[in-house]
Amino acid sequence: MSDEKILVVDDEKAIRTAIRLAFKKENMTVIEAEDGDEALQILRSEHFHLVILDVMMKRVGGYQVLQTMRGKGDSTPVMMLSGKSDEMDQVLGLGFGADSYLTKPFHNSVLIQTAKALIRRSEIYNRLAPNEIRQGPFSVDTLRMTCLKGGNELALTGRELTLFRFFMEHPGQVFTKEQLYNQVWGDSVVDDNTIIVYVRRIRAKIEDDPKNPQYLKTVRGIGYLFEVPGV
Repeated sequence: MSDEKILVVDDEKAIRTAIRLAFKKENMTVIEAEDGDEALQILRSEHFHLVILDVMMKRVGGYQVLQTMRGKGDSTPVMMLSGKSDEMDQVLGLGFGADSYLTKPFHNSVLIQTAKALIRRSEIYNRLAPNEIRQGPFSVDTLRMTCLKGGNELALTGRELTLFRFFMEHPGQVFTKEQLYNQVWGDSVVDDNTIIVYVRRIRAKIEDDPKNPQYLKTVRGIGYLFEVPGV
């Protein structure tokens, strides 16, 4: 792996320098931004293989940059950096669409290996046929709007398929009910009961035991996530 370009956003110059030097040894190019506002300006004109965002910055913070990226459909892998080790804070970052969360201080070896894994996963995903999404035993044909589990077609309604497809496109990410309603229903006025009903319906069709879901899980106090066991 070489020639990857990475955007590092942190208001501490020493941290940016340390990260840049670590990636330089891996033949990776690092572009630096000292705050979220500068990062957003750079992202308007340049493409990166990975974006590393500090959570807390004096001006525009990392979460705001992340939400702006995802809101524009930018699926570039994002690694969050934070001095906080609180689990709920990490869940929040992943819920906003981050791919990984690293707590300061960290070892360069962990940073490098995590970055390589994120870039590799993104490259594999991008090589898939644009009209097909695969996760574990599931596959969605986005042209025919059909969903299979183990080769057998699932009887999902249009809205159920749209919601399940969204989960499959973001495996391992936690989404609040507000985020799901905004993404799938296109409305900021959230009907909690609607989300609950649709998640229950989807589980009834994709899970072997809907009362003990393996794939579409509830994250208490936050929302839901889709994951494939063992992946």
